[in-house]
Amino acid sequence: QVQLVESGGGLVQAGGSLRLSCTPSGSIFSINVMGWSRQAPGKQRELVAIITRTGSTNYADSVKGRFIIFRDNNKNTAYLQMNSLKPEDTAVYYCHADRPAGRSWGQGTQVTVSS
Repeated sequence: QVQLVESGGGLVQAGGSLRLSCTPSGSIFSINVMGWSRQAPGKQRELVAIITRTGSTNYADSVKGRFIIFRDNNKNTAYLQMNSLKPEDTAVYYCHADRPAGRSWGQGTQVTVSS
């Protein structure tokens, strides 16, 4: 199994930046993909960004050019750098890790962007 610990959420003004981090523990050797999804009140959870073991990335159209996902392999940690934040980015952000056995989720961290 894999456990994920997230940190870095908070309150920021529109145009500001935040960095989220996600550190896995457990069977980390089997993780192929890590990513972030978010869920705003009354909306479905949506995929924001992913990064593969080899470093390939993919982003939702709504965050392209503003968010960057990257990994520090020495720390086994994935990060989501969020720039030029907008009020519509307000949501609970969830880290996830994909293995052949399935997907593990973090507990979520709140990001609130004020206008």
